[in-house]
Amino acid sequence: MSVRVTINAMGAGGDGVAQLPDGQIFVPFTLPGEVANVARDKNRASLTALLAASPQRVEPSCKHFEDCGGCALQHWEMSAYQAWKRSLVAACLDGRGLKYELSPLLGCEPQSRRRASFAIRKTEGGLLLGFNRHQSHELINISECMVTVPEITSRLDDLRKVAIHLADGAKPFKLTVTDTESGLDLAASGCPVPDDAARRILTPLMIELGFARLSVEGETILEPRKPLITFGKVPVNIPSGSFLQATIAAEIAMAGLVIGHFKKVKKAADLFSGVGTFALRMAEIMAVHAVENDAAALAALDRGIRHVQGLKPVTHERRDLFRRPILYKDLNAYQGVVFDPPRAGAEEQATQLAKSSVPKVAAISCNPVTLARDLAILTAGGYKIDKVVPVDQFLWSSHVETVALLSKK
Repeated sequence: MSVRVTINAMGAGGDGVAQLPDGQIFVPFTLPGEVANVARDKNRASLTALLAASPQRVEPSCKHFEDCGGCALQHWEMSAYQAWKRSLVAACLDGRGLKYELSPLLGCEPQSRRRASFAIRKTEGGLLLGFNRHQSHELINISECMVTVPEITSRLDDLRKVAIHLADGAKPFKLTVTDTESGLDLAASGCPVPDDAARRILTPLMIELGFARLSVEGETILEPRKPLITFGKVPVNIPSGSFLQATIAAEIAMAGLVIGHFKKVKKAADLFSGVGTFALRMAEIMAVHAVENDAAALAALDRGIRHVQGLKPVTHERRDLFRRPILYKDLNAYQGVVFDPPRAGAEEQATQLAKSSVPKVAAISCNPVTLARDLAILTAGGYKIDKVVPVDQFLWSSHVETVALLSKK
């Protein structure tokens, strides 16, 4: 059904929101104040004609915008976009009645994201490599990306040369590509492990193209070079598919905030530590205990510290902090605790932390909703929020990273 609407707000998912007599509808690629004709389907709609454009509308920087589903907000002027993204954090914290100081948003440069997950499908006309259209399974073949680092986007044709030997008929699969200091790390999923014939083709091809590693469903197939990422002064051979912050600039900025908050700390714990994003930088000035449930990540961290001199003591522990959070009595051994959980947050661990006497806490999250819940637990336990810093490392999307720094009253 076609209707005329006025967009009166921007939704948390990055879609324009219009209010109709029977409720709200969400319209992608529109901005507050715009008037448009839309094709409605229940509470969602697609833009058919823009009748009055917002003065904040700008020309998108990528030719695939609106076709490719990778970006939602390239059409929005940067300062307005950043103000909205900052407001997402404020709305979640306000919803919990928290008292806080919200810093300006730390921005993100185009072409700075070091990992991309491409959808791939083999067709009669050739191999498609790109992203799925917004709200669709249709695969858009891309030739550029204004979010991902040039080290990846300049190699799209080379990635296709490898992917063609992984394709299983017309069945789509995923290829996650990470830019490392040793070359591109390729991790495929949803496709069969290459047989001997395919490996004989892929081995010289990977070497010729200078790629560091190829893995399929977590199994390393070829590794001409060990994929290295350096955290502080510790080079780490990262496991396939291991968690990394989206951009190097954001990672450095967030680590700086944590270390600055912990400037008097002698012994700290890094919970949900991964391969050591924060722990290995913190170890340059304080003893650190890293806790993580991923055995491969901890093994990589351990290998890294064995070959670097001048670090404070680093210990590590494999532990599922969702099922077995560290109890508050054990947390009292530390002067600082940083935690960076998945999107679900760290409710059980925050409950134990709230009971502790740890003087300094840094909470990091890519989900403002669960972060606000965890901060409410901590403040109810006597912590004061010193500063909240929103970080935009997911450019032109509705996702935002946040660093919250707290002190025990």
